[in-house]
Amino acid sequence: MQIKSQIMDSAQMERSIQRMAHEIIEQNRGLERIRLVGIRSRGVPLAQRLSDYLKLISNQEIAVGILDITLYRDDLSTISHQPVIKGSELDFEIEDAIVVLVDDVLYTGRTVRAAIDALMDFGRPRQIQLAVLIDRGHRELPIKADYVGKNVPTSKEEIIKVSLKDIDGEDSVKIVLA
Repeated sequence: MQIKSQIMDSAQMERSIQRMAHEIIEQNRGLERIRLVGIRSRGVPLAQRLSDYLKLISNQEIAVGILDITLYRDDLSTISHQPVIKGSELDFEIEDAIVVLVDDVLYTGRTVRAAIDALMDFGRPRQIQLAVLIDRGHRELPIKADYVGKNVPTSKEEIIKVSLKDIDGEDSVKIVLA
């Protein structure tokens, strides 16, 4: 893969996540019902960072859950004959909660659709909101993020590569050519 450009470094990512935390508080007029749920894999550390900023801003601990959407994907047969299922971890009730789904990149909307299906197996939240670090466009489903770190118009030939310190050893967002 050839790197076309770097669109976010570590400092820019942190500023975006911090801004999104402020927006979550403002839009919901507080955090009483808020539960963060990260979509495996890169949505999980992003949800944890959002939780850390929310605690820093409001002095309130915000629960973070992990959602594995593997079995809910509509392209499962094209990905692998033996999918690896790591499991979901939601150690809190979502009934009547405002669940903020967190992911790294919003593209076609199919991952989010699968995440909503998976989440509904745990209960019926009052509301589901979506927070993404990057919105690159090219939607195939009518899905829109409530909180966006950065909008990055791309061509379909380009790939957004989000690297996170927790998983990849560095924080960056790059556009790469396939």
